[in-house]
Amino acid sequence: MPYTPYGPIVDGHVDTVLDLAAGRRRLGQRSHQGHVDLPRLEEAGVGVQVFAHWIEPVYKPHAALVRFMELYDAFLREVALHPDRIAVVTSVEELDQTLASGKVAAVIGIEGGEVLQGRLGVLRLLHRLGVRLIGLTWNERNDLADGAGDGRSGGGLSRLGEQVVREMNRLGMVVDVSHLSDAGFYDVLAVSSQPVVASHSNCRALCPHPRNLTDDQIRALAAKGGVMGMNFFARFLRADGPATVDDVVRHIEHVASLVGTEHVGLGSDFDGIGETPQGLEDVTRLPNLIEALLRRNWKEEDLRRVLGGNFLRVFRQVWAAGEPAYPAPEEPAVPAR
Repeated sequence: MPYTPYGPIVDGHVDTVLDLAAGRRRLGQRSHQGHVDLPRLEEAGVGVQVFAHWIEPVYKPHAALVRFMELYDAFLREVALHPDRIAVVTSVEELDQTLASGKVAAVIGIEGGEVLQGRLGVLRLLHRLGVRLIGLTWNERNDLADGAGDGRSGGGLSRLGEQVVREMNRLGMVVDVSHLSDAGFYDVLAVSSQPVVASHSNCRALCPHPRNLTDDQIRALAAKGGVMGMNFFARFLRADGPATVDDVVRHIEHVASLVGTEHVGLGSDFDGIGETPQGLEDVTRLPNLIEALLRRNWKEEDLRRVLGGNFLRVFRQVWAAGEPAYPAPEEPAVPAR
């Protein structure tokens, strides 16, 4: 598969798995529905795609793990039909081999820490199953932290949440702070020994939405070596009127003006958003974003970073630092039920 002249694009977040699990679309077939499928990823030059497995609120908390298994099974069944075009990657070696072969490298993410059922052992087993990125919350509070929708409480990470972040660091799993409350965001940065990502969040200074990051948060994320992926949801891009490709550029350039081009990437949220910017109606329109940046005289090295290099840096650093899941650190015994 030909990548862009600036290397493979990396997208930090799509919700396509929900449609696959519901039977609305097939991964390998081009569709006029939704935003992402394998033919369209290939056409756009996407080399690495994080496929989020979002646990819908109706399954939380007690059925969250079972729901993830259902979603992941549906995704793996689709991937198995196209072994020459896409592969799930779980290590730096697999990532590099898949990119060298021209396939799409699929990174397995989870959106919602309820899937852990309060157990670090479940986290280790999910690592063994191939999960390499977890967003600790969605919008609501769970037993790990407060979500962005509960930000008024001022709550951050729980004690269990701190343990989960440390164990994810040990295992080599990327911590995703998108959807966390502001307090939880700063707690994660204080606890984590590795860079973290805000996989699909924009700039609150340009669009005052609680899902976006403040300038201080952006600086703190960059100081930790992290990356934020620009979300294409129109309501996260501007507070009024329809959004356009230029609004995405505006957010990218705001991050770059604060912390440089080393800490911003793409996290489209395709297939999880109801309104896209004009000119970014699906993944095949990503060349419009590249052209918009080129019109503003972006240098090749900066384009390479934003389109994929920054996320690749964090993935390689975090995954390479991981230890085997077992033997595991000593923990309190699981209580009998």
